[in-house]
Amino acid sequence: MKNMYSDWRVWSVIGVMAAQSFVGTAVMAQELPTRSNQVMMTAVSSGSDINKVVLSTPTGVVNETEGIHLPPKAKDTYILEKAKRLFHPAPNSRLEPFVVPEGWMHTSFQVGNVPMERLHHNKAESKRIVLQLHGGGYVLGMSDAHRKLGVKQALESGASDIYFVDYRLAPRHVYPSALEDAVTAYRHILETGIESNQVLLAGDSAGGNLALALAIYLKEHNMPQPGALLLASPWATMEDKAGTTRTSNATRDYILGIGTPLYNEVRQPSYVGTQKVTDYHVSPIYADLRGLPPILIQAGGNELFLTEDEELAKKAAADGVKVTLSVYPGMPHDFALLYPELEESVDSFQEIASFVAQNVTINKEDKREEKEGMR
Repeated sequence: MKNMYSDWRVWSVIGVMAAQSFVGTAVMAQELPTRSNQVMMTAVSSGSDINKVVLSTPTGVVNETEGIHLPPKAKDTYILEKAKRLFHPAPNSRLEPFVVPEGWMHTSFQVGNVPMERLHHNKAESKRIVLQLHGGGYVLGMSDAHRKLGVKQALESGASDIYFVDYRLAPRHVYPSALEDAVTAYRHILETGIESNQVLLAGDSAGGNLALALAIYLKEHNMPQPGALLLASPWATMEDKAGTTRTSNATRDYILGIGTPLYNEVRQPSYVGTQKVTDYHVSPIYADLRGLPPILIQAGGNELFLTEDEELAKKAAADGVKVTLSVYPGMPHDFALLYPELEESVDSFQEIASFVAQNVTINKEDKREEKEGMR
């Protein structure tokens, strides 16, 4: 098989992972071609596929159209101050509401008892769709930030539609309530005639956990898999382990660390209900991941969940799944959702485009010109 990364310059292995982290695999490090001196990549060969792990340290100056570039200390201050405003807003302050973009049509509907939303691009001919499962610790519902994120994901992946699922929440509704709602939504999408390989299953934080749980459910019930899993800061285990980034990043992750609204919830998750925290239905790092579609995992270097996201990537690779883990230095939990203006978030959106283009088969000639037409 031809190495799809053969055009990139080979570097020595660097970063938080080393070759010995992937038992029985061949490891080589390479540079992404999109920005010089910006991202280091480790490509991991597992079976006949090439899996890749981004271990990056951004440097240099970027154009405004590529997001706000800040040096490490200034970036840390920026992230902290915005987190303070987010969690402790000034009196009478309001977040910018979601406005349906020009060319898109928004509808709300129910499938059984499951509330859903759909954004459809009027001029798109693509049959590809994004099914987004929102984050929020399984205790917070849909948000305008997730609607904005869904539009970015659709534009970058060339999707004509985004479906949002407003699944039931803990503590009133514990496992498997959210999973049941996600299965209902997925069945509905297939019943509309969308082919499963054109579904991009996206989830952030708890939504990443739910996306994995859904893919595992589909496998166990002989249902067709989506084309890819796009996971942002996925909650990969319900365990709160010492000696991991659950502790070492507890004061560095300004979104999910100590003193933040969801910190105690992720330490003692309501959604688990009567399940053991090591049950693979709620902690997918313990699941058999064989047969799952290609997985993109994006995490921040200051991420509370970084250790488990690394473990998830290693488990997927060991199970023969094509997986990409991208670690963005200095960034907190769910950074693309909450800091979309920063360079790292813009890079993460562009990485989605590249990942989908390389891993998801399209059924029509709806490439770059269609994507540009949707903007």
